[in-house]
Amino acid sequence: MKKLMLGNAAVASGLKDAGCKLVSSYPGTPSTEITEYAVKYKKDIHCEWAPNEKVAMETAIGASFAGARAFCAQKHVGLNVAADPLFTLSYTGVNGGLVIAVADDPGMHSSQNEQDSRHYARAAKVLMLEPSNSQECYDYAKLAFVLSEQFDTPVLLRLSTRVSHSTSLVERSNDGNGKLKEYEKNPGKYVMMPAMAKTRHEVIEKRYSAEKVWSENSDINTVEMNDKKIGIIAAGITYEYAKEALGNKASYLKLGCVYPLPAKLITDFAKKVETLYVLEQLDPFVENYCKTLGLDVRGKEEFSLLGEYSQALIKKVILGEEVEYIESGLEIPGRPPVLCAGCPHRGLFTALKQLDVFVSGDIGCYTLSSLPPLEMMDTCVCMGASISALHGRNIVRPDEAKKSVAVIGDSTFMHSGILGLVNIAYNRTNSKVIVLDNSITGMTGHQQNPTTGKRIDGEPTTAVDLTALAHAVGIERVVVVDPYDIPATKAAIAAELEIEAPSLIISRRPCALLKEVKHNPPFSIDTDKCIGCKACMKIGCPAIKMSGEKSVIDFTQCVGCGMCTSFCKFDAIKEGK
Repeated sequence: MKKLMLGNAAVASGLKDAGCKLVSSYPGTPSTEITEYAVKYKKDIHCEWAPNEKVAMETAIGASFAGARAFCAQKHVGLNVAADPLFTLSYTGVNGGLVIAVADDPGMHSSQNEQDSRHYARAAKVLMLEPSNSQECYDYAKLAFVLSEQFDTPVLLRLSTRVSHSTSLVERSNDGNGKLKEYEKNPGKYVMMPAMAKTRHEVIEKRYSAEKVWSENSDINTVEMNDKKIGIIAAGITYEYAKEALGNKASYLKLGCVYPLPAKLITDFAKKVETLYVLEQLDPFVENYCKTLGLDVRGKEEFSLLGEYSQALIKKVILGEEVEYIESGLEIPGRPPVLCAGCPHRGLFTALKQLDVFVSGDIGCYTLSSLPPLEMMDTCVCMGASISALHGRNIVRPDEAKKSVAVIGDSTFMHSGILGLVNIAYNRTNSKVIVLDNSITGMTGHQQNPTTGKRIDGEPTTAVDLTALAHAVGIERVVVVDPYDIPATKAAIAAELEIEAPSLIISRRPCALLKEVKHNPPFSIDTDKCIGCKACMKIGCPAIKMSGEKSVIDFTQCVGCGMCTSFCKFDAIKEGK
């Protein structure tokens, strides 16, 4: 029976039906839902959130070596974190099949860069499959395990935002192998010291040759001949876009395996068409390969290196046809990204704004504080960088240490911020680190992490004590503040900034969107007292707006946090409607 499935849900179903025994991941849009759906099969699959992607991949490697089929998922920047084990894993190979999903984000819907993960497949010399719809997400997840064991290699499954988050029909078949393979002690295969690694490099090259033969003959690389005037080489979502835009006006070579690429299949297809296009989002990965084969192809000179493609763009560039749009005549108001009503981060960043400090920022919901009206984040690079970057800044600008802080979320701190704090303690800079502890991983949709006391399935577990952790690594000063109390938070941070010693400040208040959080009644504006000074607007709460010359509070959004009250000098903000 066929069922509509999200691409990520289809991958999770493929894991279950392939007999996967372990899933370890770190949440990252657009890959997060794979693990969240996989946990629904917890009778068959052990699922967990790892502290970061490197740990997740190493956990999956351990399960694979032990003979189980294993899986880990991450977004494209997460693969950067896991690259260290990936490259050596290519040398060791696997025992039980090991599949690694990496979800790229063309258009940067929820990412700090737009990198193309196909380069990892080539650099590490591992197979990479790329599905274009939910059925293929399911099929390729299962196929990847077969290929992993057949070629003794990890297999990368490349997704993208549109494939991960689109829905299409899926037909399942439970034909996987769930049995553990025997583990045999073999240091020459699994212990990568130089003497063994040299031998394993030879194995990689032989494996690559065999994989190329498979790619040439695989039925996931398909040719569809229609009009021969135009030939399209595409993979993933760009294939779907091309089919919708061009229909039978073009012939297609659809690549299900994007590494290694099938040289003969590509060359033979090129001979059958008059004009050959390579359609691929981000880098000219396939296009450049075609050029090494001596083929005359059109690609990035007509299509952008930036962002996403669309059906309309493909139709316009290749056919010269504009897509007709129906004008609604409606003016849709803009909706700028903003912290939620009642978000505790708002209070913390408001206090920092009043202190006028430099803020070394990090990845999370709180990155939105860089936007108006708060505008209180100066830098943001990658997960965990806020702490290390502050340390570096304070070394070269020690006179500004009393006006500089680092901010980082609790999940991001566990991901990679801990070592930055260790570095501060070990190398002794006068650095102040603020952990925004909102009791959850907020940005990716409320996943548990090592500080929450719950596992992915909601079961209770050990929670990391941030205070004890800070003391253990050598940070003597630890202060806990409630960001809803802006004056007290400001005073506590100001006091720490004056002390010549590293310290950790924990801004602790649960995310306002957590189901278990009980809110106070919404506030309202006493219009007789309000003079329309707009001071309450400075906090940037979406529940507060101007109506004529007076402020009003939207009771459907207000959670009664009370942070706005400290801004009103006229006592116009009151509890209750």
